[in-house]
Amino acid sequence: MATGRTHRPATRSRGIPEATVARLPLYLRALTALSERSVPTVSSEELAAAAGVNSAKLRKDFSYLGSYGTRGVGYDVEYLVYQISRELGLTQDWPVVIVGIGNLGAALAGYGGFASRGFRVAALIDADPAMTGKPVAGIPVQHSDDLEKIINEDGVSIGVIATPAGVAQQVCDRLVAAGVTSILNFAPTVLSVPDGVDVRKVDLSIELQILAFHEQRKAGEEAGAEGGPDSGTDTGAPTAPPAARTAGGSRKGPDGDVPAVMPA
Repeated sequence: MATGRTHRPATRSRGIPEATVARLPLYLRALTALSERSVPTVSSEELAAAAGVNSAKLRKDFSYLGSYGTRGVGYDVEYLVYQISRELGLTQDWPVVIVGIGNLGAALAGYGGFASRGFRVAALIDADPAMTGKPVAGIPVQHSDDLEKIINEDGVSIGVIATPAGVAQQVCDRLVAAGVTSILNFAPTVLSVPDGVDVRKVDLSIELQILAFHEQRKAGEEAGAEGGPDSGTDTGAPTAPPAARTAGGSRKGPDGDVPAVMPA
């Protein structure tokens, strides 16, 4: 079976926009669910609704793949599953290393969605000598001293960083130097990488802060509607939610690192 180091997806060379690439996994997830229910065809409207996009955008995205469907029939589900999987590089084996086997790293190691989506956890790596040899999700943890050797022997091109923020850049540098060209970063920090290396960051705390912004805005709008224009209540100044204040009324500071969200 081909490994990630020898075959790269052709999306960039074929000129598919990054925004379209980001939506392809959404289409694939929806199509896979249809396939599991033995649904043979699907209209652009039905698939767009299942993927959470509008149908015009879906048809435009599929045009980059050379797939236009059949008028009055729709899209062939099985063919689209194959076509998108091939475009994303999921018709081959992608060995992945996970560095940092704390609570989050261990949870990622046990995530069943990797294998079903074309990814194989080739190694679990941690700097703690006490973790060496300990099985996690059936895979023995290896020491970080062997990082470069493991990457070279397994032909790994994708690395997952689940370490504390303070060592994430050092781990990233070692991964890149060993030949890793794609990194999924769960550490709460921004990584610096050279050209040619792709980084995707997953940070639950950022997503929660965005939701907090929307909750605060909704609360302000509701308070304004209840008070009316003559209520004398100032709803323009943002207020912190109750959980963000101490018993004495002072604001809390950051509560430490929050584990990043699990993959869908």
